[in-house]
Amino acid sequence: MKFGAVVAVAILLATACGSSNTSTGTKHRVPPTATLKPLDKVGDGEGALNLIAWEGYVDDSWKKPFQDATGCQVNAKSAGSSDEMVSLMKDGGGGQWDMVSASGDADLRLIYGGDVRPMNEKLIPDWADFQTYFKNPAYNTIDGVHYGISLQWGPNVLLYNTTKFKIAPTSWSAVYDAANKGIVTAYDYPITIADAALYLSKSQPSLGITDPYELTKKQFDATVALLMQQRQLIKKYWPTASEEILDFQNGDAFIGAAWPYQTIQLKGNGGPFADTIPSEGATGWGDTWMLATKAPHPNCAYKWTQWVSTPKVQAEQALFFGETPVNSKACAQMEALQAGSCAQYHANEAGTYLQTIHFWKTPVTTCPDGSENCIPYDQWVSAWTTIKG
Repeated sequence: MKFGAVVAVAILLATACGSSNTSTGTKHRVPPTATLKPLDKVGDGEGALNLIAWEGYVDDSWKKPFQDATGCQVNAKSAGSSDEMVSLMKDGGGGQWDMVSASGDADLRLIYGGDVRPMNEKLIPDWADFQTYFKNPAYNTIDGVHYGISLQWGPNVLLYNTTKFKIAPTSWSAVYDAANKGIVTAYDYPITIADAALYLSKSQPSLGITDPYELTKKQFDATVALLMQQRQLIKKYWPTASEEILDFQNGDAFIGAAWPYQTIQLKGNGGPFADTIPSEGATGWGDTWMLATKAPHPNCAYKWTQWVSTPKVQAEQALFFGETPVNSKACAQMEALQAGSCAQYHANEAGTYLQTIHFWKTPVTTCPDGSENCIPYDQWVSAWTTIKG
């Protein structure tokens, strides 16, 4: 996920910690590193570990204990966007980088670029306690092969000012309604196109959109046209969570897509704000630690993945950023650290909640029907530039 200052998120942990949602990954063409055999056991650490991560994902509160326990000294570089991560990981990390904490909009680019390699989930003891969906999500698992281990996640919610919207909006149509001109905000990133595609999948079923990340030219053109119309309603596109918070606090925005982090911060300051998952559902993001194809320190990389997959560290990171751990046992740890935090982050939602979230994944040419007629990510980037004018 792109963090600006700090991220966002919501949380689902069944019965206070579980999910009935299942996934076996996605089926696409075979990635170039598919035949590389992952480690069958974790050996002695190499003494070093070089990471590319979202800012704060390698915080001292869990980095230093890891270094003390394993002897793996961590060198971390913060990346400001998924595009930067993909760039840094070129040529399999170049023999310099070991891992990257990639979001779903970067995963398939890294996988099909040959920059990350399969990982052995059996070497991560806590993987067995992951919520079912996050064991094999489509954004990091292909034909049953794991190209990384899931970490944290969150939905993209509809945030609104309750004074302006006395009746809670129930549809994403509110951000495309001309009546709301000049008070709408939207995330400044090409993957935002998927939000509009999800809305059209329900509002214009004749388009035949079944996956908001796999769009034919006709579907893509209709989605871009909707966003071009929306541009006239936009007060400001937000690049960071902190900037959107200020826009709502200052009365520059009254409704728009957000992360739960923004809602929590705004409500914590006593403001008239709330969020919802509209009837059409929502997009969402999931982060994954992925192993560079040319990782120089693979044993330390696995040790790190084991460390950050434990309930304790998952809970610490979740509360540090306001995001959702994938380990179902992290809920109790969160409550021990901050009473009420599981409920605050939607931890006690029904298992069906997760089924309403369409997680970010890299748009590729492969369509839901297996044809190669869909619009790839580079064209999403170009279209987003045009949409913003």
